[in-house]
Amino acid sequence: MTHHPRTRRMQQIKLDDRDLKLLSVIQADGRITKAELAKRINLSPTACWERLRRLEDHGVIQGYGARVSADAFGPRLTIIMQAELDSHQSSDFMRFEAAVAKMREIEECWAVGGGVDYFLKFACRDIDAYQRLVDRLLDADIGLKRYYTYIVTKTVKTVPVPV
Repeated sequence: MTHHPRTRRMQQIKLDDRDLKLLSVIQADGRITKAELAKRINLSPTACWERLRRLEDHGVIQGYGARVSADAFGPRLTIIMQAELDSHQSSDFMRFEAAVAKMREIEECWAVGGGVDYFLKFACRDIDAYQRLVDRLLDADIGLKRYYTYIVTKTVKTVPVPV
């Protein structure tokens, strides 16, 4: 996903029904023309453009992109890792997160509460490629104490953020 150059940290913004309709339309069809978007939400093109810019400026719209099929690149495994760190100082979390941010194969990483530190989502060609990544994480001295691996056998549901 490409990010709009003016996007900054999410700011609180009050969204009205027209904003929600606009978001819903562009989420379903990001290539819609501004004229057609204005028509669908019953606004003038200028008013529609101003709303769109406001939503971008406030970080509600974080970017525009295409949903690319992972299958186009051949077979791959989706793997979820549950990770626990050795130590729980702020610097430990920052070191781990900085290392994870640099690894392209890690598609998503969530810090969680409840006895586990992180869940990570990997995209790998095969289990051997995944194990090499895990070895890199372990060798990187980033505080990974214990991990559990879960192989995704099928995707049951994936949806964009509900508007």
